[in-house]
Amino acid sequence: MLVLIAVLAAGCGVRPSGVITGSPALRGPSIGVGLYLVRDGEITLVVRPAKTRPSPDEVIGLLAAGPDEYERSLGFTSEVPADLAPASVGPVADRSGLGVTLSGPVGTLSATAVDQIVCTLGSAGIGDSSTPVTLHGSDGDRQSQVCPRF
Repeated sequence: MLVLIAVLAAGCGVRPSGVITGSPALRGPSIGVGLYLVRDGEITLVVRPAKTRPSPDEVIGLLAAGPDEYERSLGFTSEVPADLAPASVGPVADRSGLGVTLSGPVGTLSATAVDQIVCTLGSAGIGDSSTPVTLHGSDGDRQSQVCPRF
């Protein structure tokens, strides 16, 4: 019986692995902003440390600036063009959603770029996961949509 227990305990199925690294630890109070960036063709939430909570307009500016050096080293990219900032975010006229007025054209944005903007606003607590977002640009408007990730 003792031999059986010893054999079962020795073969518990846990295999050794290498070191699993993560992001650098935050220091001080943890305030951050969630940005949806692209990795391996999928939008992914990245929480970027911040000293203060940015305004909705600043959140779009951060997204348009793209991934920082550390995020790029992890393989993150962005399809949101830098020329879309500055932006302004506010409720649409009938208060049924959010309107985002961008500095550049919105008709040529990829579906991924639109999802990045819409999901980033939802993750930043601007509206909620079911709040429709309408993008306005120099070339007109895009149909409102909600984040497919929520």
